[in-house]
Amino acid sequence: MSSYQPTYKRYNEQAILIEWPTTINTRILSEVLRYKEKIELVLNQEVSEVRSAYQSLLIIYKSYVTDVSGAIDVLKAVYTSDVELKPLTSKIWKVPVCYDDRFGWDLEEMSLSKKISKGRIIKLHSAVIYTVYFIGFLPGFLYLGGLNEMLFTPRKATPRMNIKKGAVAIGGSQTGIYPNDSPAGWHIIGNSPIDFFNPKASLPCFAKAGDRIQFIPISLKEYASIEKLIEEGDYNLDSEVWHD
Repeated sequence: MSSYQPTYKRYNEQAILIEWPTTINTRILSEVLRYKEKIELVLNQEVSEVRSAYQSLLIIYKSYVTDVSGAIDVLKAVYTSDVELKPLTSKIWKVPVCYDDRFGWDLEEMSLSKKISKGRIIKLHSAVIYTVYFIGFLPGFLYLGGLNEMLFTPRKATPRMNIKKGAVAIGGSQTGIYPNDSPAGWHIIGNSPIDFFNPKASLPCFAKAGDRIQFIPISLKEYASIEKLIEEGDYNLDSEVWHD
């Protein structure tokens, strides 16, 4: 598939972990996701689930893996096989975010520490099209890559015990959106009114690994309007197809 040489090891009695170099980039992500597709297609009778992360795959089998070496050989053969896959496409989800002081609790502090205006922080944050690397930590929490280096900010020394669902935050070199009310150690710069996890929906999380996220700044008035539409079931999140 590429010049990368992933490593393989037993994870537990029913799982094997495959790992790539510990670098976060879209080339490795693309390979991880294509390999995931191959495994799901070729080994669907033996494998119950394949979980992806930044640079790894966790292969969970339906029964105990008694011959680890043999299972790894099969996975390596799948890796180099010429299985025909569909063209890789994803979606760009246009996520509305209100950066008003009512929601951007840490904007002022970030502005002072970085010596740039709050408006500049908002512009830098919303100018990027982010990549969804994987979903974890909380159901619907999107791990996004692509944050502008000027916005890199260490996690808070003391996490907040509770933040509002939809909080948009920065922690280290990452940005993300909290899908539920929860504790949070990241710096809160805004809030999105949309649902990032809905257990009643056919797809509880609308985005998947490989998709893109574009933050669209909105006013308090627009935030309230979207919130009302969501409550009434009349809001559809904008998206467009991304061709790799």
